[in-house]
Amino acid sequence: MAETQAVAPTSIKSYLEALKVCLRGQPPALIQDALADAEEYLRAEQAQSPEEPEAQVLVRVIETYGAPQEVAEEYIAMEQAVGSPFPARADEAEASDSGPGLFGVLVDPRAYGALIYMLLSLATGIFYFTWAVTGVSLTLGLAILIIGIPFALLFIGSIRVISWVEGRVVEALLGVRMPRRLPTQEEGGTLWTRIKRVLGDARTWSSLIYMLLQLPLGVIYFTLAVTLGATSGSVIAGGFYELTTGKNVVRLDTYPELDALLNTPAGLVGVMIVGFVGILFMLHLARVVGFIHGKIAEALLVRA
Repeated sequence: MAETQAVAPTSIKSYLEALKVCLRGQPPALIQDALADAEEYLRAEQAQSPEEPEAQVLVRVIETYGAPQEVAEEYIAMEQAVGSPFPARADEAEASDSGPGLFGVLVDPRAYGALIYMLLSLATGIFYFTWAVTGVSLTLGLAILIIGIPFALLFIGSIRVISWVEGRVVEALLGVRMPRRLPTQEEGGTLWTRIKRVLGDARTWSSLIYMLLQLPLGVIYFTLAVTLGATSGSVIAGGFYELTTGKNVVRLDTYPELDALLNTPAGLVGVMIVGFVGILFMLHLARVVGFIHGKIAEALLVRA
């Protein structure tokens, strides 16, 4: 306790820096949430006593809110209690040797979550790309008018909201810890100061890059998921249907010898096995895609 008092922060900035140091090694999204909560609370306390020196406000707040080390321990404990929608974080699962295995992926919730995300990514990618391009175009076009300033601020605010919503989707489907609250905005100053503050925030631009990048990634994800899923499913369904009904639906007219081989009980079972292997490959691929995209989202949507 004596050590804490000896290095007690004397400003909100130093308190946040000390809290960030205490949370080192934790998921970036957890650090962002903790810093946002602490900053909002500290600035609210400071606003209630505008004439009181900031150092005195910090001394009083630390007695009730807690020192940076204590706050960090509380957040780490809450994070462990709440946990993830999946048994383990994606990076931990990929880094360990205790993966789902060849057939274990069939009951792996992370694989199905990633597959759902791949199917949704085309729609979200189109929306994000359209919103970003339209917003940037209108912002630049209205820059010479007085209405351009509030429109630019509104557009940037919408980027932050969309990036937060996307983060919640990523955490729910891919199991990557993402921010669970909107980032705080430092208030005060002139309008021009606030504009420079927003434009100088790297998170604004990285979120915009993510929105633009989501369209080509969404096309790739959706194409892979639909192609592999439809092909594997149709192969299994066709083999099973012909095996049970005797109707010739599995055909390779350009290769008569191979077609004759496939249209035997053993050949149809082999066709179904090939389709099943395709399903396994699709789920394993979805798991890899989910891991990679989670890293992209964490890098672009989370302020370290």
